[in-house]
Amino acid sequence: MTEVTKKRTCSLKFKTWWRKVVESTGIEKFLATIIAIIAGLLFGLIVMLVINITDPFVAFEGLGAILTAGFSKGVKSIGEVLFRAAPLILVGLSVAFAFKTGLFNIGASGQLMMGSFLAVFVGIKTESWILALISGVLGGALWALIPALLKAYRNVHEVVATIMMNYIAMYSSKMLIEWLIFMPIHQQARPVPTGGQLPTLGLDKLFNFPRLNSGIVIAIITTIIIFVLLEKTTFGYQLKAVGFNREAARYAGINDKRNIVLSLVIAGALAGLAGAVIYLVPAQGERLATKHVISNYGFQGIAVALLGMSHPIGTMGAGLFFGYIEAANLPLQRVGFKREIIDIISASIIYFSAFTLFFQIYARRFINKMRDFFAKIKKKPQLATAEGVEIETLPPNEEGKEGGQEDDRK
Repeated sequence: MTEVTKKRTCSLKFKTWWRKVVESTGIEKFLATIIAIIAGLLFGLIVMLVINITDPFVAFEGLGAILTAGFSKGVKSIGEVLFRAAPLILVGLSVAFAFKTGLFNIGASGQLMMGSFLAVFVGIKTESWILALISGVLGGALWALIPALLKAYRNVHEVVATIMMNYIAMYSSKMLIEWLIFMPIHQQARPVPTGGQLPTLGLDKLFNFPRLNSGIVIAIITTIIIFVLLEKTTFGYQLKAVGFNREAARYAGINDKRNIVLSLVIAGALAGLAGAVIYLVPAQGERLATKHVISNYGFQGIAVALLGMSHPIGTMGAGLFFGYIEAANLPLQRVGFKREIIDIISASIIYFSAFTLFFQIYARRFINKMRDFFAKIKKKPQLATAEGVEIETLPPNEEGKEGGQEDDRK
């Protein structure tokens, strides 16, 4: 194969790859998400400017603290980002998985609370992190089973049912904590023994962050499993078919009731797994507290799923991004701002994510301009090599013959 032929082959492969990229809808969604993130950060900057109108440089310093939070302290900052992102990825997957079946799992908070209680309880009693992790998954799945059955067999809207289950979970978990694993002196649950904590797998030493454990590994593996389940299996196809049109799926022979139940149960299991990852943390991690407060992780999971376009890989990326922003808590407070600025930025990003279709229009225009730009680049005359002598190949004439050749009929 000559050098010219190799160049032609590489050029053809690049053009084929570029055509697939610009014609896919995934690149539009990705660019729309980037636009939403930039718009949310700019809105946060405006809020900080309004708060410190007398000293605008402080606002830019706060924005800098947010943008550099993930690497300001080297590998330790990366470890904190991974630690905070792990439960967000799992809760986001819980919401996104239900979205794929056309269900709005707003009850991820309650499922997480019940899953976290069972995980901590089993971890204390058995000192086995494997049993504790499985218990968390089962706790979230069982808590989601009730609204799943109501939706499938009585057509009770899942938003109403799951919201009610959130409040039941809040009071039930408080009662169970005080009854079984409560420490009156500290007004919180007992700590999980070392055997019941998630293994660190050496990540705490690698990133110099003591609380980092295998939770991020569990989140990544779970993301891959959910992606394969939804995109590469018949079961995933049936779930998405029910989500697109329940009546049409039933007409095609798909058991819509079974798929609705399984979808919410799996979503609840993912939320329960997130609860186990949050509280089975070494190095004095979070402890269950008896407060009349619904866990905020479930609502953050909705934000992660929306920003990730309900796609497993996109959800993982969105979870890492929100973990990155959450890591800016202390740096932002050192500058002089409260952590609520992070909540404002996160909320504004989700608000702008609602304009995804609007942003996709501009993303498509940008892609079309890039495609036209590359199409306008004329192909240079190529040289054909024959016995070491370079001969320029002329373009064909109007009759379709090569230049320099006459028609035999003439």
